Amino acid sequence: MDMRPDEEIRGDLSFLFDKGSQRLAARVAAALAEVGLTAREYCVLSKAVPGHLTQGEIAEIALLDKTTMVVTMDKLENAGLARRTPSPHDRRARIVEATSEGAELAVKAQAITKQVFDEVLSVLPDALRETFLDAMVRLVGVGGPLSDTAAAPTKSSRTV
Repeated sequence: MDMRPDEEIRGDLSFLFDKGSQRLAARVAAALAEVGLTAREYCVLSKAVPGHLTQGEIAEIALLDKTTMVVTMDKLENAGLARRTPSPHDRRARIVEATSEGAELAVKAQAITKQVFDEVLSVLPDALRETFLDAMVRLVGVGGPLSDTAAAPTKSSRTV
């Protein structure tokens, strides 16, 4: 447990993001275990429900490397929750779609994760909750300084 005073923690942005992410992930994982899914499996399954994304596209959206995506899809397919079919546009690609059982489970898992998110955010007054979410989107959303698409600051090759 971190025993630093709030003012010191407030100045440690990496700690705030890491701690928040770790604890939220643990709460979501515990909640999803009740329906037999891991957070990763839910993440992939929920993106497979529309049935039009390729395995590679889902991996990119879900921030998964190719190997992890394949292993996750193997588990979902073996459980009868998702399937891969050849893409009509690219013979090397596979379209991922949830089965009817997988789609039903994704809906249940979505409700579970929403409940966890609501519980976590409930400590904030409504106005502060909206401000917090707006700030997070501004930081990590498209064009934000912590997004993949944001131009990273370049290091000077000169030494001081």
